[in-house]
Amino acid sequence: MKYDFKKSFTRSIKTLTDENKEEIKRLVFEIVDLVSTGKKPSKGHGLTRLRKDYWEARATIRERILFKLTNDCIYFILVGNHNDVKRFLKSI
Repeated sequence: MKYDFKKSFTRSIKTLTDENKEEIKRLVFEIVDLVSTGKKPSKGHGLTRLRKDYWEARATIRERILFKLTNDCIYFILVGNHNDVKRFLKSI
């Protein structure tokens, strides 16, 4: 499974603490592993389908990872709170 980080994703993690960045990194690779192998996610991530190809995973209490899942690639779009994700989805 291929994966790609959009510029918006890279920009959104710049303001996070080092601890939160590590949590995001860990979760990103867990998402890739879950999609590649088809394993069931652990219960703590709140993996939720938001729209047809758009998914959200809870990284911390505040941060969520928004990604788009296609047949051959995972596009990581942004890290933000609930309102950031909602705002992005309204804009597409």
